[in-house]
Amino acid sequence: MTSDAEPFLYDIGKRADYVGLGHEEQVEHIKAYVCKPSSVTDKAVIVIHDIYGWQFPDIRYITDLVAAEGYVAVCPDFFLGKKPWTSADHWAKFGDWLKDRDPAKVDREADVVLKYLKEQCSAKKIGVVGFSWGGMAVHHLMLKNPEFKTGVSLYGIIRDSDDRYDLLNPTFFIFGGKDHTISYDQVSIILLEKKLKQYCQVEYRIKVYPGQVHGFAELKPEDMKPGDKPYIEEARKDMMNWLKTYVQSSL
Repeated sequence: MTSDAEPFLYDIGKRADYVGLGHEEQVEHIKAYVCKPSSVTDKAVIVIHDIYGWQFPDIRYITDLVAAEGYVAVCPDFFLGKKPWTSADHWAKFGDWLKDRDPAKVDREADVVLKYLKEQCSAKKIGVVGFSWGGMAVHHLMLKNPEFKTGVSLYGIIRDSDDRYDLLNPTFFIFGGKDHTISYDQVSIILLEKKLKQYCQVEYRIKVYPGQVHGFAELKPEDMKPGDKPYIEEARKDMMNWLKTYVQSSL
């Protein structure tokens, strides 16, 4: 962990109104935010947004952080133009909103982005990370798509079903210890650990970060509380190290 005088790991600067270092592209029927590293690479990472969508500043910030680690990073609009959730929306209507934004129905879009990365960016090794809604999508893709080298699911909600644990690719699950949607006390994480041990044949890891709430790893520096900063830094470093192991390496 760093002291206050040291630079914050995996940080590209404080920006209250973050726009991004990349650019928008049309990838077949999908709009996407793309950020490329300073040097040529054949490694890429798809970043899947949360309920606030692909244009939300925090997810573009994370996409740029991933690119800064040497990957072609792309954040596609997996809502396909549908309105993302906003802070003004009422949670009582969330179930209806979610009906046509199913994180387990992203296979076609994932294939389109994989094709783009391989044909237009010369990517040979591709990973995927996702946050909340996107974390659920990552869990789904790790069960269905062997083209990915690995996945990182950050606070994706796990539903109990025996066919959701036989992962095809190494997967890292990240959770906050005080997440109001996924709580260790509510048995969700305990159940996940039990089921993965029973069914999973590939490498996996589950880590809970003490005191952290839903969405903690996406926060920009100006939005962080001092006591949370070390855990946010740790989660990002752990995510990057996992990607390095399974995407950057020759495994």
